Amino acid sequence: MHRCQPPDAVVWPQNVEQVSQLAALCYGQGVPIIPFGTGTGLEGGVCAVQGGVCINLTHMDKILELNLEDFSVVVEPGVTHKALNTHLRDSGLWFPVDPGADASLCGMVATGASGTNAVRYGTMRENVLNLEVVLPGGELLHTAGLGRHFRKSAAGYNLTGLFVGSEGTLGLITAATLRLHPAPEATVVATCAFPSVQAAVDSTVHILQAAVPVARIEFLDDVTMDACNKHSQLNCSVAPTLFLEFHGSEQVLAEQLQRAEEITQDNGAFHFSSAKEAEERSRLWAARHSAWYAVLALRPGYKGYSTDVCVPISRLPEILVQTKEDLKAQGLTGAILGHVGDGNFHCLLLVDPEDPEELHRVMAFSELLGRRALALHGTCTGEHGIGLGKRQLLQEEVGAVGMETMRRLKAMLDPRGLMNPGKVL
Repeated sequence: MHRCQPPDAVVWPQNVEQVSQLAALCYGQGVPIIPFGTGTGLEGGVCAVQGGVCINLTHMDKILELNLEDFSVVVEPGVTHKALNTHLRDSGLWFPVDPGADASLCGMVATGASGTNAVRYGTMRENVLNLEVVLPGGELLHTAGLGRHFRKSAAGYNLTGLFVGSEGTLGLITAATLRLHPAPEATVVATCAFPSVQAAVDSTVHILQAAVPVARIEFLDDVTMDACNKHSQLNCSVAPTLFLEFHGSEQVLAEQLQRAEEITQDNGAFHFSSAKEAEERSRLWAARHSAWYAVLALRPGYKGYSTDVCVPISRLPEILVQTKEDLKAQGLTGAILGHVGDGNFHCLLLVDPEDPEELHRVMAFSELLGRRALALHGTCTGEHGIGLGKRQLLQEEVGAVGMETMRRLKAMLDPRGLMNPGKVL
């Protein structure tokens, strides 16, 4: 929904030395700098609102170092998460953070990305060990020290954490040291439908309270399921549905599956089914990851707008039921889905680009949803980021002192305000 605002020039550096030279040249001349990974962000993070130079990092696509015994890898910004996992296929390790789109890993760092596996493996914030960052003036920073890839540290400020989620406003990430995980011995997927949104989300809460170590637990409402059935040739019930995935040994998986089925049936679930075969598992998750395109296909010619929030698990049933009612009250066509295992969900809204009144209702709904999440002690965005679209909600979330602290950090690292200007703050 954020209209394209192109830069004055695009440059494709081939290595970190060229990125450093570019940053110094642009900064010295007062030219805005816009870092670019794969452009899959949803809040206008790569729009050049003040013109300037877009530094496209896709040609820097090497996997620089793989430490199998230390469970870590160093990647350049052009490496995507699919490319990394393809490289790791025979190593016994994998990188589990999966935002759906084939995003660049350093872009995922910059936006604090998450995805379907976060309930078990965490988000990018928990899986970044070190960063190589070119600061606005061209200086090179290694946030945890050159070449270091330790799991824990009590040494000084957490500089790595400062750049995770900074959305290109503090520097250009030119390499990331990431934490890897053992690939699971076995995997099983389950789906189950429910008579209501409340029943589906109550099951999510009860599964987590019972300490069932679920790897993924995804919610898809009836609108999403109808769209996925049509787009991906599924034959699922058109009802609020949970997709679950479990990782472990064969014996452990059988116990986890049985416990999850008992909990969901206690909440009125029907059509509980499971699949161990890789082909069927891939088919189900491909349908889930294609939900955006499936929902768009419901109204050809319409544009999509996606927004997300995250709330404490205990408030999830309340906000999901309210959100469903808000969509009806506003007369909007929208789907609800999300990573409910960590309290994060998305709304995919369809809007006629030629209807300004409908566009106004969509934006009003998005702001209402963000404020509902804040009122329930949640956040206005679980993984999309702030970008252009949620700056006002960020102010309401962190307060005046929080915003002023962020502005001081920004002013210290980027005193001329040239790094991805107009975003976040």
